[in-house]
Amino acid sequence: MTNPSVAVVILNWNGKSFLQQFLPSILLSEYDNLQIIVGDNASTDDSVAFITENFPTVQILCNTTNYGFAGGYNQILARVEADYYVLLNSDVEVTPNWIKPVINLMESDEQIAAAQPKIKSFNQKSQFEYAGAAGGFLDLYAFPFCRGRLFNVYEEDRNQYHDTTEVFWASGAALFIKSKCWKEAGGLDADLFAHMEEIDLCWRLKNLNYKIMYCADSEVFHVGGGTLQTENPFKTYLNFRNNLMIMQKNLPANDAYFRIAIRMCIDFVAWWHFLLTGKPKFTVAVTKGHYHFLKALFKTGNKRTLYQKPYLQHTGTYANSVVWAFFVRKIKYFSGLGI
Repeated sequence: MTNPSVAVVILNWNGKSFLQQFLPSILLSEYDNLQIIVGDNASTDDSVAFITENFPTVQILCNTTNYGFAGGYNQILARVEADYYVLLNSDVEVTPNWIKPVINLMESDEQIAAAQPKIKSFNQKSQFEYAGAAGGFLDLYAFPFCRGRLFNVYEEDRNQYHDTTEVFWASGAALFIKSKCWKEAGGLDADLFAHMEEIDLCWRLKNLNYKIMYCADSEVFHVGGGTLQTENPFKTYLNFRNNLMIMQKNLPANDAYFRIAIRMCIDFVAWWHFLLTGKPKFTVAVTKGHYHFLKALFKTGNKRTLYQKPYLQHTGTYANSVVWAFFVRKIKYFSGLGI
């Protein structure tokens, strides 16, 4: 019996050094129905020439401009034929048998639309990594966090999350998705540009009654911050703006604006924190994020689908504030949340 076809697609923008470092491990992946594709987002370095010369088995698809993470993947995947897409960051080291366990899991249930492996830190390989860790959750006000990572506290992997389970969102650093579900949901929202676009996609899939899974039997190692470092005002801007946008798009109408209003108040606390700790650029980033969210209110509203499931009925939600739990109650580990 032939395995389902899988296309591992790496979106690249001026990432020659990462491709040089991590493509070899990807080419050693143990799966017999596999395409490896680099989608180039109008790089200005010599990434494309480097791949052509050194990795002739890797297919290259080029965009004519930098569409960002979301738009870039939409453009590339429109040209890819496979049963499964794997959106893989260029700064990820994979293990040989990282594909098969996830595909087996997803093949076991028609309702599973997307999944992620265990994501650990490339630089601290015993620790979980920021972008996804052991699966993504959202709190009462749609603040994202992960099993294995609350804010800047990264847990050691002691097999405490070695259980395959349903989550709210799967990380875009290593996102497996059935191509038919990608098409049904309409891909990523290009207006988000980058950051939280995978949470939006997973939320839309959950509103369509699909499941998002974490597969503990697959493991990858992520450098993180390869395109935008964590301490970057533009990244802060995108996170604050996009989080509000995806709330507006996906929450039920009867509580969307209540939760958004509370969330904006929580953001205002962050605004003051940045100001009082001597980070005015980040204060400006929060202000810009809220401004552009409000400016796009009607455009974002037009993207709402006809049906949004009651928010806290979704698997992977936390019925309290993770901000309050972490900063006030001093809960530093996922297990302390009682989920």
